[in-house]
Amino acid sequence: MTDLEMNPPEDAQAESPAVIRSYVAIGDSLTEGLDDLGAAGKYRGFADRLAEHLGAAKPGFRYANLAVRGRRMRHIFGEQLEQTLACAPDLVTVHAGGNDVLRPNADLDALAAEFERGVFLLREAGIRVVVLSGHDTGWIPVLRVYRGRVAVFSMHLRAVAERTGSDIVDLWAMEALNDPRAWSVDRLHFNADGHHIVAARIAEILGHPMGPREIWARPWSTPPRQLPPILRRRENLRWVRQYLVPWISRRALGRSSGDGRLPKRPDLVELSREFRVDGHFGANGQDPV
Repeated sequence: MTDLEMNPPEDAQAESPAVIRSYVAIGDSLTEGLDDLGAAGKYRGFADRLAEHLGAAKPGFRYANLAVRGRRMRHIFGEQLEQTLACAPDLVTVHAGGNDVLRPNADLDALAAEFERGVFLLREAGIRVVVLSGHDTGWIPVLRVYRGRVAVFSMHLRAVAERTGSDIVDLWAMEALNDPRAWSVDRLHFNADGHHIVAARIAEILGHPMGPREIWARPWSTPPRQLPPILRRRENLRWVRQYLVPWISRRALGRSSGDGRLPKRPDLVELSREFRVDGHFGANGQDPV
């Protein structure tokens, strides 16, 4: 944490609440929870896991998740931002820009300016903000071509966090997220392990750790399995056909996987009593969200 984050100027910093009693998550598919399937086929994700953890010891804790897959910056800092400001929660997590940065013609400087305006409005309202940066795509065939753009935008987000007195979770710096075991088969979304890693990192930054640092820093005791080159090529070709081509096709047609979808938890309401600190399901065996 930088000195500015710890002691920001008075005109940019609202006091963080001593206790977090309400939380709103905004963003796209990663915040919605793809591909962390819980009971009954519902997605959980790092935001739900964080809410479960924060709310376990706080009766009356309230949570909303406004994220929808495919949403771009204009949506996240448009309707999602407006609804968040109306809710006035203690805490907001923001992951935005991924669906914009991967468009080659997108202006990264303009995106960063839009991001900063949105975060500033949240901070001005006295809300504690945790910004999530982009992750390193260098380990992913084809997507590594976007690595430079993701890196530039992530540096913009670090600057935004400093200027607004926000916290930042630097996904790029998290070595565990460069491990295929943290990702679903589509290589675009975290799996359950990846979402748990991110939730644990956010919780630690908030001062409410889920456990030892190793939970997010060194979640595996062995290195990832390496396939022989011929099997890697076959796996990469399969991935291109099954996941990359449909993804590119949707963008070429101006479509999104989130078209027509609404947020899974649109209202800031109290969590179910079945929520538990370890992130497991409630006693009735149902997904609590």
